[in-house]
Amino acid sequence: MTAVEPALALPAPTRGQLLRAPVQSLVVLGAATVAVHLRDPHVSGSWGFCPSRLLFGIDCPGCGGLRAVNDLTHLDLGAAASSNLLFFASLPFIAWVFVAWLRSAWRGERYQPAFVRRPWPAYTLFAVAIVFMVVRNTPQGAWLHS
Repeated sequence: MTAVEPALALPAPTRGQLLRAPVQSLVVLGAATVAVHLRDPHVSGSWGFCPSRLLFGIDCPGCGGLRAVNDLTHLDLGAAASSNLLFFASLPFIAWVFVAWLRSAWRGERYQPAFVRRPWPAYTLFAVAIVFMVVRNTPQGAWLHS
């Protein structure tokens, strides 16, 4: 009969290890924001062209997102909302999810957003994005695309 050795306990992760993923995400997002600030997406083709615009001639839900970020870096909220209203309106929710992720990491808990635990928020967001895309490509919704 062989004796079973007890499993070695791993040391608890440090606060820095717990916060690594959210902080790295924030750094990458910050670098991308600086890049969009420095290379103006209002200049046609400066960041390439939208595939849905090229292939189908319609604005996708994300069209104008880079322009909105650029406008936000210049503190022009009206222009940001005009560039992509869906993105602009979603910013408080994006911030809320990030803060919740950061808080969970700080506490040493695994963060699981609501759209992972329950599918209805993701389905709702998808439906809103589709409706936004359809409306912004109609004559009545022309004010929704820049």
